[in-house]
Amino acid sequence: MTSWFEGPLAAFDTETTGVDTETDRIVSAALVVQDAPGLRPRVTRWLVNPGVPVPEAATAVHGLTEEHVQRHGRWPAPVMYEIAEALTEQARAGRPLVVMNAPFDLTLLDRELRRHRASSLGRWLERTPLQVLDPRVLDKHLDRYRKGRRTLTDLCAHYGVELEGAHEAAADAQAALEVVRAVGRRFQGRLERLSPAELHTLQAVWHAGQARGLQAWFALNGTEEAVDPAWPLRPELPAAA
Repeated sequence: MTSWFEGPLAAFDTETTGVDTETDRIVSAALVVQDAPGLRPRVTRWLVNPGVPVPEAATAVHGLTEEHVQRHGRWPAPVMYEIAEALTEQARAGRPLVVMNAPFDLTLLDRELRRHRASSLGRWLERTPLQVLDPRVLDKHLDRYRKGRRTLTDLCAHYGVELEGAHEAAADAQAALEVVRAVGRRFQGRLERLSPAELHTLQAVWHAGQARGLQAWFALNGTEEAVDPAWPLRPELPAAA
């Protein structure tokens, strides 16, 4: 029987106006679907005119200027609908979805759906939930004592995955997918008997523990930054009084 990491996988990634999941916007997104290792993936790309300025700092990361997205991007409402439909299709097909640092991308998508579709990602997926695989959470749990950073670039270097055109949504999604396959092979003895659905549940527990550890480290070093333990989607913030 083929292990899940040698079977069909999808991967999702976004590029944004910034790093605040509550206020920043998606400017590009990509879904990559690969039926087996080595096969050519099917790639869907979206370019969005977010309706707000694209800061120069964000452009410096992903190369998408405000002028470019205004001229070539589509309005958010139909794009968010298409993305939500595409992810729902993956869930219905039982295809695991790789998302590097899932709470960031999926929470941003959820907030965009609330903003532009009066809906939510949870509502879209209430009948068929996603099975998310987060290479950052997996690697941090399975190789917890390894020193160094665990960005996508770092994980690609560690697992021997080629990353061309970093911070382009499709390139990052493809690289994250390949990292998950590499993690599966390296830790085959610990992962092959777990289904993607079981791993989804376990990652929520692992991420919460990782968040508590990082929060403790911040406190020890006098940093007040809060670390959200929710995975793969952060709950909606309560409305301001």
